[in-house]
Amino acid sequence: MKILFVSLGCDKNLVDSEVMLGFLGRAGYQFTDDESEADIIVVNTCCFIGDAKEESISTLLEMAKQKETGRCKVLIAAGCLAQRYKREVLEEIPEVDGILGTASCDKITEVVEETLEGKKCEEFESLDRQRTEEEGRVVTTGGHYAYLKIAEGCDKHCTYCVIPSVRGRYRSVPLDELVKEVEQLSEGGVRELILVAQETTLYGVDLYGKKMLPVLLKKLAFISGIHWIRLLYCYPEEITDELIEVVKTEEKICHYMDIPIQHASDRILKRMGRKTDRQEITKRICRLREEIPDIAIRTTMITGFPGETEEDMEELLDFVDEMEFDRLGVFPYSQEEDTPAAVMDGQVPEEVKNERRNQVMELQQEIAFAHGEEMVGEVLEVFIEGKVADESAYVGRTYMDAPGVDGYIFVNTELELMSGMFVRVKVTGAVDYDLIGELIDEDEFTE
Repeated sequence: MKILFVSLGCDKNLVDSEVMLGFLGRAGYQFTDDESEADIIVVNTCCFIGDAKEESISTLLEMAKQKETGRCKVLIAAGCLAQRYKREVLEEIPEVDGILGTASCDKITEVVEETLEGKKCEEFESLDRQRTEEEGRVVTTGGHYAYLKIAEGCDKHCTYCVIPSVRGRYRSVPLDELVKEVEQLSEGGVRELILVAQETTLYGVDLYGKKMLPVLLKKLAFISGIHWIRLLYCYPEEITDELIEVVKTEEKICHYMDIPIQHASDRILKRMGRKTDRQEITKRICRLREEIPDIAIRTTMITGFPGETEEDMEELLDFVDEMEFDRLGVFPYSQEEDTPAAVMDGQVPEEVKNERRNQVMELQQEIAFAHGEEMVGEVLEVFIEGKVADESAYVGRTYMDAPGVDGYIFVNTELELMSGMFVRVKVTGAVDYDLIGELIDEDEFTE
């Protein structure tokens, strides 16, 4: 029987999808990307913000139509929306036959089998449960890069966030399990490893009594075949000098760090439940740039948080202008039920949230475009992802660019390059958020 798997939301959710695909593949199921050919459809949902909830619900409704027009016999909802709104999903979308919580990825085969027998099935394990071994995971990112989820859940309890309620407390994956998983990924052809969690910087505190991310990075850097290691979701207050030193000295670790900051007004940061302030954030970023001058820093901001004034907004714009982040994304605040922020006074109108978001992005655009122009003439190592159709050019990424969220570099060459290859490229131009370059010499290829 054929299964269509739709994965929505973040890269952590994608890892869960790949784990479930692994279980289903070992059980003998085949996969399809054609919904009309699918006997079983699984939607791994997201509910982090309002737009994500809407996308998850609309996808479930769209897939439900296949039970009438296609071959689909079973529709299963998994992931965060299923965890948070299981009753509503079952009542409002009766076409859903099975529902699977965020801690129950290893139960996917049983849920599929029971629903095929005509039973309505629910699987919701405790959110404090440790994850199952991820041997045999199906990498869906093309095979040359993969995400490594090093922890589950979160203990921060920011006032706007539902993650602790749908993912549970912070639970690190044992170090030896991660090393084993990366060895398997490397054997499968993965060259770039992207470490993810709700917060990567606290890795190991719950298991080993101290932050173990530097130790983990050193162990992963020893694994042959892995060429780049990239860090996402590093909270500013948890970035230690030890971590900075490892990123600085380990050759495989990209000089890139994703640091979710969310705001620059101390008053708003306090209302958000963040554990830091503007001065500390500024100090940490300056320390990173002092120790690693070529580091690329990505961050995210939220506009329109309850109580945000024009003065708070001016502080945010001033901060973005001062810091000149290499990469920056902005989200209008999403009022999520059952969070402390949802009932705070001073809720900001949607049009104001969006207007303020646009202000930040316009400023960041100027900064990013200027940074792009400054890169002209630089020689960079580039990870090739594919060929541009009908052109003698390839699309790739530099160490400054994480997949899916950052820009690309377009490499002009008559030579035949392969996806997953690392080449040296001279930057010859910049267009918006992307770079253009030329291959230096085929003898410079990195195997």
